Amino acid sequence: MNGIATYDDSVKDKKDQELVVQYAPLVKRIAYHLISRLPPSVLPDDLIQAGMIGLLEAARNYDSTQGASFETYAGIRIRGAMLDEIRRSDWAPRSVHKKARMVAEAVRFIENQTGRDARDHEVADALGIPLDEYHQMLMVASGYRVTSFEEITPGDEAFVDTFLEDSSSPLDGLQKEDFKRCLAEAISSLPERERLVMALYYDEELNLREIGEVLGVSESRVCQIHSQAVIRLQARMAYWRKP
Repeated sequence: MNGIATYDDSVKDKKDQELVVQYAPLVKRIAYHLISRLPPSVLPDDLIQAGMIGLLEAARNYDSTQGASFETYAGIRIRGAMLDEIRRSDWAPRSVHKKARMVAEAVRFIENQTGRDARDHEVADALGIPLDEYHQMLMVASGYRVTSFEEITPGDEAFVDTFLEDSSSPLDGLQKEDFKRCLAEAISSLPERERLVMALYYDEELNLREIGEVLGVSESRVCQIHSQAVIRLQARMAYWRKP
């Protein structure tokens, strides 16, 4: 029995190694896709290292009977490992988090008062700052925002769990599904340009420069639109956030 077990383990280890070698380029592709939206202080090598650990875990834990292809499963684990690394590093100073919350609160207040999308100049006025300073605030917040929206991936409940209280109740699963439905509705209600940027960025996986070429605007303007879209979503989904 021990001999059979040792043989089975060695075969599995060999298959794991083959998968890691075969899908190593996937790690680099995901790392450079993420790095394009992060500040210079986040190094590609750090993300690749974290991603390789995620790939190895995917190779060890993959179950083909669950329906998903290995590439899909591995992509989720790789991206999750990279996001964990970004969160551990937490490059953003406390002031960035504070300003992002201030913007979200201003957006929520304006939209509750007017019943329509908050406009740039209205948010800037509510914050008591010039419009160009507000746009700069969005630029600074854009790198931080990747870890709050990028986590919404198939099979990854981390983002959902940040809004919902931990619960062992049978209703917990229904809560999460309800949250996802509400999030989808919030995304579909975004202003047209913000919705398009989100679709090109997350669904089509274009980078900011490429999106700018599609829309005929600068890369920095795309960055602002993306950041404002995510902050608007945070404002509209605030009632889901844990107390």
